[in-house]
Amino acid sequence: MTDPNPVSGSPDKEPATEAQAAQDEAGNTDRGATMTAPKQPTEQPRPTLGRLFLDNLWAANTFTVTVLALVLAMLFGAVLIIVSDPEVLATYSYITARPGDAISSSWTVVSEAYANLFKGAVFDPEASGFQAVLSPISETLTYTAPLVFTGLSVALAFRGGLFNIGAQGQATMGVILAAVAGFALPLPPVVHLLVALIAGAVGGAVWGFIPGILKARTGAHEVINTIMLNYVAVYFLSWVIIQNGVQNPDRSDAISKPVDSSAQLPRLLGDDLRVHTGILLAVLVTWFVAWLLNRSTLGFELRAVGANPDAARTAGISVTRTYVLIMVISGLLAGLGGSQMVLGSTANALTPLVIAQIGFDGILVALLGRVKPWGVLLAALLFGALQAGGNRMQSYSGISLELVTVLQALIVIFIAAPALVKAIFQLRAARAARLQTSLAKGW
Repeated sequence: MTDPNPVSGSPDKEPATEAQAAQDEAGNTDRGATMTAPKQPTEQPRPTLGRLFLDNLWAANTFTVTVLALVLAMLFGAVLIIVSDPEVLATYSYITARPGDAISSSWTVVSEAYANLFKGAVFDPEASGFQAVLSPISETLTYTAPLVFTGLSVALAFRGGLFNIGAQGQATMGVILAAVAGFALPLPPVVHLLVALIAGAVGGAVWGFIPGILKARTGAHEVINTIMLNYVAVYFLSWVIIQNGVQNPDRSDAISKPVDSSAQLPRLLGDDLRVHTGILLAVLVTWFVAWLLNRSTLGFELRAVGANPDAARTAGISVTRTYVLIMVISGLLAGLGGSQMVLGSTANALTPLVIAQIGFDGILVALLGRVKPWGVLLAALLFGALQAGGNRMQSYSGISLELVTVLQALIVIFIAAPALVKAIFQLRAARAARLQTSLAKGW
């Protein structure tokens, strides 16, 4: 006889009691609540401030890559110093027998060279007297001033999508007009200096206008035009020096009349030290260029054209006008840099080599400064220090001055190859993408 009210349960097990059923129902409810409730994230311990600093420091950011590029350049420079010294190389012929000789001699020649580089550029601990102590930094700032202008000239063009190779020619035209205004115009001191500076700026601006209008109207590539104009400016300088009224009548070689003292930039630390007010003007112009790029309407249009000319044209920006303005302002800056070479303390008359290589060095300065105005200023300071210290390194250590140029080239090579620096030092890639957006799109 079967039970009319069987207890529900498994057919293969004993019937479940009421207590067991209630317990099972409560368990199912708990499991359901557990499954539907969101999982609470596990709290991770917050990293310390020192840990955050080290993580960000050893990442592929602009500052770290730049510093490590300098380190790599110095290491390669040390190898070149060792290779170029016959006495040190001789110790490597028996390195397996007496390795200490090779290590000691290598360390001596490298440390002495870099020590003299520092003493000639920054500070000499053994110097005595006001002039001797400040002479290294004075020389560094003297070399820095014109490089700031030419570096800003190239950087501004980069930001607008143009590659201004013509800073050398623009600086040459600037130095010609500044010098002629400096000795041909009888003006009062302050007015004479201002007129000479304006003349130099106008000379560079005119020389920048030519490739700018050709680029805007005909599409002619600015690199070809500016390179050709560099040659024109150099040969024009060689020609104008020997013309009557320009050449020094007391000299038979190619040299112009000296610039009047009323047109000379005042010196900051007395007549015995060469640093002049051009470095203050360089800082002021750097601030102005930074404001122009980041705060002005023209700067916005310039950056927009540099990023995408077609999109800028669609947005109503005159690409033609912007290209012309970019090259005119770039030429103006380079012309001011050239005027520093004859109105400052570097020289007081025109010679075929008066402009040196400040236009081409400005390209390196702009690249090292990541085409940012304040970065350009710091890069120019570094290059000025290398040039000032290189003179002492050559005199006291017998190291060729061309080695300083090699160091500059190595620095730029490593700066331009952040992936190589990252791979060598195993940097984190968290912020490496920022390095790809530093240069302009036009080249």
